[in-house]
Amino acid sequence: MKTAICPGSFDPITNGHLAVIKRAAKLFDKVIVTVMVNFRKPVGLFTAPERVELIKRCTKDIPNVEVEYHSGLLADYARQKGAVAIVKGLRAVSDFEDEFQQALTNKQLNPDVETVFITADAEHMYLSSSVVKQICEFSADIDMTKFVPAEIADDIVRRIKGEEKI
Repeated sequence: MKTAICPGSFDPITNGHLAVIKRAAKLFDKVIVTVMVNFRKPVGLFTAPERVELIKRCTKDIPNVEVEYHSGLLADYARQKGAVAIVKGLRAVSDFEDEFQQALTNKQLNPDVETVFITADAEHMYLSSSVVKQICEFSADIDMTKFVPAEIADDIVRRIKGEEKI
């Protein structure tokens, strides 16, 4: 069984993230979507357990996808899970430099794991969690399902507007 890890901060998960996860699920027997800590980003909109729950709701119909949280090194986690690949989405050339550096580091730490890059679909190339948060913060009546899965759109709007927890 070929297992892949699809890591990210997913704060929140976007339609672009979900498209990469679905494509990875077609390539591998098992995909573990892993909410990870990004030390370069400030405290998130959602806690790690909340992000895991949101992603589970969005991926419940993809039978070979699991969702977990991990706070350590990705290379170690991949080894623990017996993963053969780390799947990363690329939106633009600007993503590549950082992702390439991470891939080389992970290969040094775990020579048994490969990094596989999946390019974003054209309709998602501009999309990031930061863009989603900004749009929601400043746009009153926009259809958020253009940017995030319908299963969680209301949760994101409520959180950004400070109305309630999920």
